[in-house]
Amino acid sequence: MKVEALQDKLCARVLCGTADGEFEGVYAGDLLSRAMSRVEAGCAWVTIMANINVVAVANLTEPAVILLAEDVTMQADVLGAAEDNGITVMTSPMSAYEICCAIGKMAEE
Repeated sequence: MKVEALQDKLCARVLCGTADGEFEGVYAGDLLSRAMSRVEAGCAWVTIMANINVVAVANLTEPAVILLAEDVTMQADVLGAAEDNGITVMTSPMSAYEICCAIGKMAEE
């Protein structure tokens, strides 16, 4: 699925990176030690965590996009680190549950 499609379906906006890529699969979780072993390369990672450690985990696991739920944003220095590492970060007003349901519907289409 296209990352770009998430903008319309999730009322999401790109905070850094590009929405040009594709993703396959979704991981939703906020416990970073767990995310390190569960986020798969090329997936969409849904979380409300927005600190520098999220960028570190994403740098290791290589998701296609970090989707911040509930309109969570990252501070400028954290976004800068994400940008420096080529990580796409988007935010949506939807809850993590709503995001996962919407992506599930996209997959069925």
